[in-house]
Amino acid sequence: MNRKIAAAGGLAIVATLALTACSGGSSDPAESGASAAPVTLTLSGWSLATTPEFQALADGFEKATGNKVDLVEYDPAEYNTLLTADLGAGSGPDIITQKEVKYVSTLVAGGQLLDVSDIEIPDSVSGAASYEVDGTQYATPYRQDSWVLFYNKDIFDAAGVAYPDGSWTWDDYDAAAKALTTADHYGTYEHRWQSTTQGFANAQFDGDIFSGDYEYMADLYDRRLAREAAGYQIDFATSSANSPTYQGEFGKQHAAMLPMGTWYVATLISQQKSGEADTFNWGFAPIPQKDSSTVDEPVTFGDPTGFGINAAIDSSKTAAAKQFLEYAMSDDAAAILAGIGITPANTSETVADAFFGVEGAPTDDLSKFAWSTHDTKPENPTSDKTAAVQTILGTMHTEILMKTKSVQQAIADADAAFKAL
Repeated sequence: MNRKIAAAGGLAIVATLALTACSGGSSDPAESGASAAPVTLTLSGWSLATTPEFQALADGFEKATGNKVDLVEYDPAEYNTLLTADLGAGSGPDIITQKEVKYVSTLVAGGQLLDVSDIEIPDSVSGAASYEVDGTQYATPYRQDSWVLFYNKDIFDAAGVAYPDGSWTWDDYDAAAKALTTADHYGTYEHRWQSTTQGFANAQFDGDIFSGDYEYMADLYDRRLAREAAGYQIDFATSSANSPTYQGEFGKQHAAMLPMGTWYVATLISQQKSGEADTFNWGFAPIPQKDSSTVDEPVTFGDPTGFGINAAIDSSKTAAAKQFLEYAMSDDAAAILAGIGITPANTSETVADAFFGVEGAPTDDLSKFAWSTHDTKPENPTSDKTAAVQTILGTMHTEILMKTKSVQQAIADADAAFKAL
């Protein structure tokens, strides 16, 4: 039964998790290194009713070690603000979920994350470098989403357009958006986030957000504006005014294609089962590339999600907390995540089988290739300047797509704003 506690950053909900039948390694606490007396840890999370990964990992960890995990729920829109307030007040959770990489440096600077450099990170786990500051590891990843191209096979079939084949460049994407657009739906939908344009520019066009020179973003902005002007995708101003969700635009078949992170796989499967999304055939492909040179290992972007340990944790819990971080990177934990449609940081062959074995998941080879084979660049490089720079780039994004400034003027102004930091 849930009980509520007052948290310094707002009301947090603590859910004591029951033991489930999830597979999670050895069921003997002695074999897995657990202490004789079970430890109860607290773990921050958000949207617990619709984000099953936290409970799944907590249940698996309890089965593997005998230690329990209580979840502390925060408002997802205010997660970092409320969590930081609780940490500052000394009431923060033992294990801190790193929702956004760009705040890692802030927590490190505040002395709020424990050094976890002694934790061994498996070679099959990606994204760990995002939690390293000045050579010290302050968190470990448990999931690593990458951006891919979702597409509605039924709309492609009706239009007589060939499915993506893994070799698409942005020219091919533009041509498909045109060919797929009808009076009933757009060829593609690109959400309002700055990452839907800037993430790909940073990853594929040798971008560096700390360079103070953002000319490399011009090509993808020119393409997006051209698609909007031609009516192949909803324009940014209309989208901003009406606030459609990307889940609704693709799930209700208002658009034939959707660039989005692999986290959407689980959501789309769930929404098709519930009827919130239409029933149609779909798959996903590597995101279009700058040119053909990266076809064998498509370049995309995405930040990991990780777990860190509160530096103020009771020392009697430290060993168990580190054990939880190790467990969350294990094959067993990754398979549990994959089994509910979550893309784990550990993507071994066994984990891939679990991911695509979920009922409703696509089964085609290209979807499997796109999920397992890519060069994923970080959206938010770890730095104490990341948040400030992304604010500048967010302003540039809005100015370009709201057409209050030309692409070149907005870029020039962003360059100047960076130099003024």
